Amino acid sequence: MDSYDESTLEELAAMVCGDEPGMKRRAGWELAPFLRRAGWEDVPDHDGSPRHGWVHTILCERQEDQAGDTERVILRLADRREYQQQPADYDAVIQRLQEVLAFEGRRIDYRKGQPFLIEYDPDEPARPQRVELKVAITDIVSDPDLARAVQLRLDEAGICQEHGAYTSAVIMLGSLLEGVLVHAADVRTAAVPLTRPARDTRLQELIQHAHANQWIDQDAKMASDLLRIYRNLVHPLAEKRAKHSADFDTADLCWSTVNAVLNDLAASNPQ
Repeated sequence: MDSYDESTLEELAAMVCGDEPGMKRRAGWELAPFLRRAGWEDVPDHDGSPRHGWVHTILCERQEDQAGDTERVILRLADRREYQQQPADYDAVIQRLQEVLAFEGRRIDYRKGQPFLIEYDPDEPARPQRVELKVAITDIVSDPDLARAVQLRLDEAGICQEHGAYTSAVIMLGSLLEGVLVHAADVRTAAVPLTRPARDTRLQELIQHAHANQWIDQDAKMASDLLRIYRNLVHPLAEKRAKHSADFDTADLCWSTVNAVLNDLAASNPQ
């Protein structure tokens, strides 16, 4: 965990105090509880001194002793749960936070609604925003045991992505996609039936089947076909022939695909 410039710590202290227009203001007695919510241990109560100076001093001290505590403050500032009573204050904070972090080569991103830090180069073109998952797995999969297995694979794919295991993330997402499409084919009434049992049907045919029955939209179908191709990189020889290894962009594209399919399946679920 890298150290942050002192000017960045100054800005973070200002955002924690929230004295700028539009930001959530925290009184002196609210500062220590905020730091505890961020995951800090052994936080002293505010001593009555000017709030900004107190927060800045403690940020500098913690950066020397506990490098990860600075990132914990950043992630708590970006956490929407911190603004449940004043949701309008979140926009001003996150906008300023992104501006400040850009000077440190970092940026806030979100996975399943939770913030995390990524490397960021302001000179690079912005990445397309990932399609957001708007539903729960239980909205799509009625079998509780299967729903737990699907959720576990979704979580494991996220762990793989976060730690740079992009091929593993893609394989996990492809497996998840196949599982939910088999389940849909098994439990839904289909105007266009399969020619064989769902469990014996290839992923390509399952994608076409879901689209033919209007369970997923055309864009989700086209993206799913691409994910199917990437998933085949599970075979090293296929990766060699393709002369391509999965990277962050590959995995991120596959995440958008799976999220779009899950959203469509939930929207078309007759239950």
